[in-house]
Amino acid sequence: MKNGAWLNEPKDWSLSDDVLDIITDEGSDFWRETYYGFTRDSGHFYGVTAPSAFTAQFRIRGHYQSLYDQAGLMVRVDGYRWIKAGIELSDGRAMLASVLTDGRSDWSTAPYEGNADDFWMRVTVEKGVIRVQVSADGKLWPLVRLAPFAAAENYLVGPMACTPERAGLKVRFSDFQLTAPLGKDLHDLT
Repeated sequence: MKNGAWLNEPKDWSLSDDVLDIITDEGSDFWRETYYGFTRDSGHFYGVTAPSAFTAQFRIRGHYQSLYDQAGLMVRVDGYRWIKAGIELSDGRAMLASVLTDGRSDWSTAPYEGNADDFWMRVTVEKGVIRVQVSADGKLWPLVRLAPFAAAENYLVGPMACTPERAGLKVRFSDFQLTAPLGKDLHDLT
């Protein structure tokens, strides 16, 4: 992760031995237009350059306390084409959430039954398709989302965290891997 660059660098963060610790700033968020009518591009994202086809994964540890506290991964082409996925506190509980943006954002959530304070995310981008997976243990990887995604010569991929309603979410990102696409069958959860 040492070759990354910040979009909206938080005031408080550190990176050592490929472990990124951050504390979110107040009012940080990623969203474009849908339903709420506003655009926010103020969330914290530490992006590493990835080629046109890749798999990336890492571990996320945080403690969510307020509405919309969130941490996970982001893949970004530009301010109009991106996806974020991870845990988001909504309706009083930890939700597995993803927002896919192609000009405008959508939002998909489902209750997360694992330990929201310690989980893994994986994303594979290849041939105009993005595959997002989650894992409770870094071994079994159920599907979160499969969707069309903007084809590009390269992407930025990495940790993302936001707290639209407050400051102070502490998150640790570790065990980052960036490889060629795994090439696994859609129902191969390893």
